[in-house]
Amino acid sequence: MEALAARLSHLDSQAEGAIRVVMFYDTLMRRRVDLPALARASAGLAECVAGIRLHGTGRVIRMAPDGRQASAPPSPSSTTMPISLDEEEIGTVWLERPGPPGPLDEQLLERLAIAVAAVVERYGPARTTMADPALVELAISADCDEAARARALRLLGFAADLPVRVVAVRSHLPLDKIGGLLCPARPVKAAPLADVGVILATTVDPARFPADVRAGMGAAESPDRSWQQARTALRFTTPREPVVHYDDLGALALLAQIPRDAARGNSDVAAIARLSGNPDDLETLDAYCATGSVRRAADLLHLHHSSVARRLEQLGKTLGVELTEPTGLTRTRLALTAWRLLDG
Repeated sequence: MEALAARLSHLDSQAEGAIRVVMFYDTLMRRRVDLPALARASAGLAECVAGIRLHGTGRVIRMAPDGRQASAPPSPSSTTMPISLDEEEIGTVWLERPGPPGPLDEQLLERLAIAVAAVVERYGPARTTMADPALVELAISADCDEAARARALRLLGFAADLPVRVVAVRSHLPLDKIGGLLCPARPVKAAPLADVGVILATTVDPARFPADVRAGMGAAESPDRSWQQARTALRFTTPREPVVHYDDLGALALLAQIPRDAARGNSDVAAIARLSGNPDDLETLDAYCATGSVRRAADLLHLHHSSVARRLEQLGKTLGVELTEPTGLTRTRLALTAWRLLDG
């Protein structure tokens, strides 16, 4: 291998060199070398420091041309290449070459990235976030027996002794990006199911959800019950409260069980529906119901409290309730929530 590396470093023909780079990495992959060996061989071939980083584990490997771990602080990368597995970026490879990149650096890193992905997949479980939707559906299905569920979770990379939390998500962002943010150092899997994204993780930090993501978080340790709770919690999300944990709903979760026809037929819900055509009225009502205070609602709306008070007085007449009274506020909160649930 060292002899081949020496010959490659003196090639005059770039085309011939590219072919031999491919042959070099094909030989490494046939020998089933590990990641340090790949980095070591690449550094020797490139005659500069070569590095590998895996996003899922945070593992970084830097090897010097002499075959030892690079001890000097990292230099700026002269060339980088993403590592992709199952159409997901799982890491990066790079060269730290002083001066401009060499003529074969891009081909070298391309083959190194392919080799790293093969090693990660071989010695898995693969550190990808996206998973087979059928396997995820099996893990969260209420109709699945426990033995099949346990096998599905094991195939997804979850240990039997760890709880699995389920999150239901709606977002324009890729699911793998959201999953990676929520649980960067522990197993996390995601898959689209019908109109909802599913994320399974051993721990979930609500503060790590990116903006413009609606998410419902299940509480139960059983994945099937956690999935049902997550779907329910997702229905309660709003622009003001985009992430909802099922445990925080308490008795409000009972509203999700009300038949839609019964909710539509309720006079308070019907009154809210009539207001929905006016975004300003709806936003004022939402701010007041969220805070229970005219002044705090005015702060949220960036309006003077007297202007909000006048709006609420008019809204109370339209709804037929006294919004400043505890009973009227409770009725309006429930009606507003029930109306939102009609749209999921």
